[in-house]
Amino acid sequence: MLFVVALLALSAFFSGSETALTATSRARMRTLEDRGDKSAGAVVRLTEDKERLIGAILLGNNLVNILASALATSLFASLFPGGAGVAIATAVMTVLVLVFAEVTPKTAAIARPDPFAMLVARPMGVIVRIFAPITGVVQWIVRHTLRAVGLDVSDQAHVLSPTEELKGALELHHEEGAVDKGARDLIRGALELEDITVEEIMLHRKNIEMLDAESSAREVVEAVLASKHTRIPLYRDEPDNVTGVLHAKDLFRALWANGNDPDKVEIESLLMTPYFVPETTTLQEQLDAFKRNQQHFALVVDEYGSLQGLVTLEDILEEIVGEIEDEYDAPVVGVRRQPDGSVVVDGDVTIRDLNRTMDWRLPDEEAVTIAGLVIHEGRTIPDVGQVFSFFGFRFEVLKKRRNQVTSLKIAPLEAA
Repeated sequence: MLFVVALLALSAFFSGSETALTATSRARMRTLEDRGDKSAGAVVRLTEDKERLIGAILLGNNLVNILASALATSLFASLFPGGAGVAIATAVMTVLVLVFAEVTPKTAAIARPDPFAMLVARPMGVIVRIFAPITGVVQWIVRHTLRAVGLDVSDQAHVLSPTEELKGALELHHEEGAVDKGARDLIRGALELEDITVEEIMLHRKNIEMLDAESSAREVVEAVLASKHTRIPLYRDEPDNVTGVLHAKDLFRALWANGNDPDKVEIESLLMTPYFVPETTTLQEQLDAFKRNQQHFALVVDEYGSLQGLVTLEDILEEIVGEIEDEYDAPVVGVRRQPDGSVVVDGDVTIRDLNRTMDWRLPDEEAVTIAGLVIHEGRTIPDVGQVFSFFGFRFEVLKKRRNQVTSLKIAPLEAA
C-alpha cells in the first residue's frame, strides 16, 4: 500500500509540473534568469521544447497511474475475493487519483505557477532527458499518424506571430484591469507600426499648406510668418509639381543676413529637395527612413506620382504616444461626447483616432476616416439624415458638403 501512495505522490508531481510549466510566463522566467536566478534559467531551457516536455510528463504520469491502479487492483482482489475487489479498487483509485493526483496539485500549481515551476524544473529536466528516446519515438508516431489523416502539425509551430501573442496578452491584461488604457495604447501603438501605412495617418493634400513658387519673396515671408508650420512645400504651376520645401529657420536666417529686407531674399536658394514616399510605406519603414536620412517631413504620392498628402516624424510618434500638442497646435477637435452616450464626429476623423479615443474597435482595413467607413459600408454617398447600422454602432449623417460627409452622430446600438 505504501508503494501505491508513493506512486500517487509521483503522479501528483507530474500533474502539478505539467500545469506549472505550461502556465508560467517564459518572459518572466527570462527576466529572472537575467537577474541571476538559476532555477528560472532551468525553466526557460525546459520550456523551449514544449512538445518533448509534455510528452515526458504524460509518459511518466500515465506510467505511475497505471502501475498504481494495477497494484491497487491486485491488493483489493486478494482482500475481497470475486469481482468485488476489482470494483472497490476502481472506486478507491478513481477518488485518490482525481483528488490527490490531479485536482489538488494542479490547483496548487495554477495558484503559484512561477515558484512551482522553478521548484520542479531541475528534476523534470532529468526526467525529460531519461525519457527522451521514448518520447522521440512517440512524437514520430504521432506526427506520421496525423499526417496520414491529412494534418501536418510540423507547420503549426507558430500559428500566431510573437507580435500577435503580445497584442492578445495586452488586451487580456487590459480587460482584467492589470494594464490601464494609456499603457495599452502606448504598447499597442508601437507593435502596430508594421501594420499601418503612411496613407492611413497622412495629412490629406487638401489640408496641406502650400505656396506658389512664383510668389514674391515678400509674399512668401508673410505666409511663413502667418503659418504655424516650420516646413512648407512650394509648387510650380500645379500642386502636384512640388519643387522644394522651405524651412522657416532657413528663411529667417536669410532674412536676418539681408537686413530684414524680404525683397533681397532668394527663396529658390533656400529650398530643400522634396522627399517623396509611396503611400503604401509602413510606419515602421518610414520611421527607419526618417532616422536613416535625418528627415522629419515626407510628401506622400500614389502609384501615379500624384501628391496625396504629407507625413511627419511627429505623426508617426503620435501613433505610439497619442496626440503631441505644442503651443501652436489647435486643440484636438472632431470627437464630441454627448450626454446620451453618443458622439458627434467630424467626417475626416480617422477610424484609428476614434478607436483610441473611445476605446472602440471599428475596423480600419477598408477605410481611413469615419466618413470613408460609412461610404464603404453603405455603398453610396449618403444624404443628411440617413442612418446606417453596422459593426454594433448606429451612424447618422448630420452634415454634408457637396459629396463630402462632414459630420456624423455615432452611438453603440445598445445605447442608441
